[in-house]
Amino acid sequence: ARVSPGFRLPAKWVISTVGPVWRDGDHGEPGLLAACYRNSLELALEHGVRTIAFPGISTGVYGYPKHAAAEIAVRVMREYESRLERIIACTHSDEDTRIYRELVSA
Repeated sequence: ARVSPGFRLPAKWVISTVGPVWRDGDHGEPGLLAACYRNSLELALEHGVRTIAFPGISTGVYGYPKHAAAEIAVRVMREYESRLERIIACTHSDEDTRIYRELVSA
């Protein structure tokens, strides 16, 4: 993960990370995806970020199954929820929203 200034965006910082390409789940993808979230959250804390938003990392063209990716995202976000004011999962579709709502309420 890398941090850069937000420039003209309404955010002070932009944290970029490259998630794993889904092959079959047996090539370390879950650990790599969790590390993307953790590394991003650690950078956020180092830069005094209080609120952060995430898309579904790797769930687009990289083909990570949405539910499995969301499970990892929510688990890691919960590890950090007491250290930030707000962690937002930005969803792209109604299906994504349903998955995250289901996991967060569990």
